[in-house]
Amino acid sequence: MRVIVVGYGMAGARVAAELRARDGDRKVTVLGAEPHRAYNRIMLSTLLAGKVDEPDLELTEPAGQGVDVRTGVAVTAIDRAAREVHTADGDRHGYDHLILATGSRALVPPLPGLDPLPDRVVPFRTLDDCRRILAAAGPARSALVLGGGLLGLEAARGLAARGLDVTVVHPVGHLMERQLDPAAGAVLAGTLAGLGVRTALAVPAVGVVTAGDTVRLDLADGRSLTADLLVLSCGVRPDTALAATAGLAVERGVVVDDRMRTSDPRISALGDCAQHDGTLTGLVAPAWAQARVLAEVLTGADPSARYRPRPVVTRLKAAGIDLAAMGDAADGGPADEELTFADPARGTYARLRIRDERLTGAILLGDNPAVGTVVQLFDRGAPVPVDRRALLLGRAAGVAPAAPAASPALMPDATTVCQCNDVSKGALVACWRAGARTVAELSAATRAATGCGGCRDAVAGIADWLAEVDGGGDPMRRGRTGEVTA
Repeated sequence: MRVIVVGYGMAGARVAAELRARDGDRKVTVLGAEPHRAYNRIMLSTLLAGKVDEPDLELTEPAGQGVDVRTGVAVTAIDRAAREVHTADGDRHGYDHLILATGSRALVPPLPGLDPLPDRVVPFRTLDDCRRILAAAGPARSALVLGGGLLGLEAARGLAARGLDVTVVHPVGHLMERQLDPAAGAVLAGTLAGLGVRTALAVPAVGVVTAGDTVRLDLADGRSLTADLLVLSCGVRPDTALAATAGLAVERGVVVDDRMRTSDPRISALGDCAQHDGTLTGLVAPAWAQARVLAEVLTGADPSARYRPRPVVTRLKAAGIDLAAMGDAADGGPADEELTFADPARGTYARLRIRDERLTGAILLGDNPAVGTVVQLFDRGAPVPVDRRALLLGRAAGVAPAAPAASPALMPDATTVCQCNDVSKGALVACWRAGARTVAELSAATRAATGCGGCRDAVAGIADWLAEVDGGGDPMRRGRTGEVTA
């Protein structure tokens, strides 16, 4: 079987790896428009902050036997009748099955002054975008970020960490309105202010003017903000052009069923470009779950496999900010109970929504020791404890906080450590027993900590604990990346 994967991002790389890992005689060709090997797009903000280098972003899933990866190759058309894809360099590649993993593109708002994009105005989406931002940020002293969603705030925090004076401009009255309610947004704005990021809220931008080494952003209320750099983070749109031109069913994304098939049974789609049951994902965990299902069905390993969306947990990955949001906490809905706690002076906010003894939504901002428990309860749909205060405040009211567990031994094996890849503590322990002895080896075997990276410390902690239990070396000499240090 000849399988063509169009797109070598996180979804395309994962589905190629899933196909390679299953038995069968097939040739997989991956065509990526970007000139780079697959990289972790989620960690671009960490690169922006200077916490990692470009090699740290590379995905640990290189091409293997039966997989031909070609970077810098843009697919320009799909010939469904001939079962071929055409590329910009004039080549044609035949397929028995085609997989679209074309992802999404940064949305550039239709503002005067942005067509064409000036040198000092850069969207924040790709590695090349990040390189341009870093090049401009080197001599810069100030930056504006247009867009106060998840990516915009991560970009703003990254630039502030480099010493730039940063202002986020957002047309809505509070930050991250898709995940947060106004009260949480206000606390988050206060936290950002303490980290050197100002916010201008409830004011749309109406134009951009560049002059020399500066860029001016004109606002609807008559104000103008000037900086050395303007970063655009105004949302993304699924890249559906190929699919639409080929006559596939396209709404907001490429329409797929539970087996990730499009309206043409010989073509599948997954990741940011795919629309399943009327919903776009835009997150890595669903894309990787879709890749597993598609590989199971396509290879015949499990023809009955079906994609079933799981509850989504959003985490803000920015130094100095601890934020988890899930479910209907932002937009509301039927609920039997609603509990809130706010301490803006300490940057703490918590909101829980409960129906039929299950969490339907939660927002946890700031230091809350119960965040892991809340995520687990929401993810599994498990009953909440009788004393809700333990979840809201991290402990029952009037009770001194418990000391942290001395080791992960008290963590149940079924506990999900890596949400992106659905890796449990038990799976990590099993890999350790099978010979994986470092965080890097555990990650390679299970893929834990290869998504958003939020579980990296937890994986390292489990590795340290196992090293102590098994006498596998002095855990104090084990680096947080699993490497032995001097």
